[in-house]
Amino acid sequence: MLPRPGASVGLMSDVATNVRYRWHMSAEARALTLLTAVLVAFGLATVYSASAITAMQEHHNSGFFVLRQLSGVIFGLLVFAVAAKVDAERWYEWAWPVMICSLVLLMFVVLPFTTRFAPRIHGARRYLFGASVQPSEIAKLAVIVWTSMLVIKKGPALRRLSKGLLPFVLVVGALDVLVYLEPDLSSAMFYTLMMGIILFAGGVRVGHFVVMVIVGIPVLYTRAQKLQYVMLRMSAFLDPGLAPSHVDYQSRQSLIAVGSGGLFGVGFGNGRQQYGFLPFAYDDFIGGNIGEEWGFIGLTCLILAFALYAWLGFRIARNARTPFQRLVAVGITAAVIISAYLHLGVVISLLPNTGLTLPFISYGRSNLIMSLLLTGILVNIGSEREKVIGDGATNPLELAPV
Repeated sequence: MLPRPGASVGLMSDVATNVRYRWHMSAEARALTLLTAVLVAFGLATVYSASAITAMQEHHNSGFFVLRQLSGVIFGLLVFAVAAKVDAERWYEWAWPVMICSLVLLMFVVLPFTTRFAPRIHGARRYLFGASVQPSEIAKLAVIVWTSMLVIKKGPALRRLSKGLLPFVLVVGALDVLVYLEPDLSSAMFYTLMMGIILFAGGVRVGHFVVMVIVGIPVLYTRAQKLQYVMLRMSAFLDPGLAPSHVDYQSRQSLIAVGSGGLFGVGFGNGRQQYGFLPFAYDDFIGGNIGEEWGFIGLTCLILAFALYAWLGFRIARNARTPFQRLVAVGITAAVIISAYLHLGVVISLLPNTGLTLPFISYGRSNLIMSLLLTGILVNIGSEREKVIGDGATNPLELAPV
C-alpha cells in the first residue's frame, strides 16, 4: 500500500522514531475474548465427556473426538488472532469474493458427479473431503459481510422494493436453494433470518418484511413437504405422543438426560447418555449432556454466558468505527446467539429438532473455526488503532495507516 501524496514525510519520520501501530482492545473486546476462551475450554471438556465411550465403541481411543476437536481449536485460535488484527473494514472489499466462494463450494457439494469429494453422510451431502470442510459454515460469514456491504452500498435505495430488496433475495436465495438440495432446510432458514436481521438494522422498510413473509411462508411450506425428515420432525414436535419412536428418539432421550440431571447434575463424566442412549450427544445434542452432568445450574450458567456474549457484541456494534462494521457486528452477534439458543431450545423440546450445533462447544471443526473467526472480527470491531513509539512498539507486520 503506497502512501498518499504528501504523507511520505510523516511515514519516514515514524520509521525513524521506531513507530508502530497496533490494535488496542476495548473493555468489551477483552471481556469477549475471555468469555470465548472459557466457552472453548468448557467445550473441549464436554466433548471428551460426551464422546469417550462412543469413541471406544467405534474402536478408537477415548480421546479420539476431543483430539480432533483440539486440532480445530488450535487452527481456530490462529484464525481468531489474525481476524482480530485485520481491519474489519477490509471485509467490505472481500464480501463479493467470500459470497462467490460460498456459492461455488455449495454448488460443488450438491452436483451429482462430485460424490467422490462430497460423500453422503447420514443421508445428506454437507461436507467436502470426507467430513473436513462444511461449506454451509463458510456461507454464514458470506451472508453477514455481503448483506452488510450491500446495505451500505445501496444507501437510500434500500427502501425501494425492486432495486433495494430484490438483489438480497436473489443472492441469499441462491444460497438457500443450494443448502436445501443437500438437504439442510435449517441452514436455509438461518441464512434468510440473518439477512432479515441485518436488513432491519440497516433501515429497510418494515412493509418489505411483510412482503417477504407473505411470499416466503407458502414457499417454505411447499419445500418442507418435499423433505420427509422435516415433516416427521414437525409432527413429532407438535404431537409427540403419536410420533414414531425413531423420529423423536433423540428428543426424548435429551429430556431424560436433562431431567435426570436435576438441580446440580450427576457430575462431570458420570452421565449415562454418553453410553449411546443419546445419539450424537457430543454434537447436535451436546446440550443434553450438559444438562445431565451439570444440571439446571449448568444450563442456566450457559444461557447467561451467551447472554453476556450478546450484551458485549451489541455494545461493540453500538460503538463501531463505521456503519458497515456496525452491521457486521450485529450480524455476528445475532448469528452466534441465535444458534446457541436454538440448540438449547431443541435440547429441552421447546423447539423442533433443527440440527444446529452449540457454538464453541459442540463437536465439529468447521463450526468451531467459523465461530472463532466471527468472534475475531467482532473483537477487531471493538478495538481502536493506536500508535506505539519506542521499544514498546508491537505488531511490526501491520502497515502504518495512510
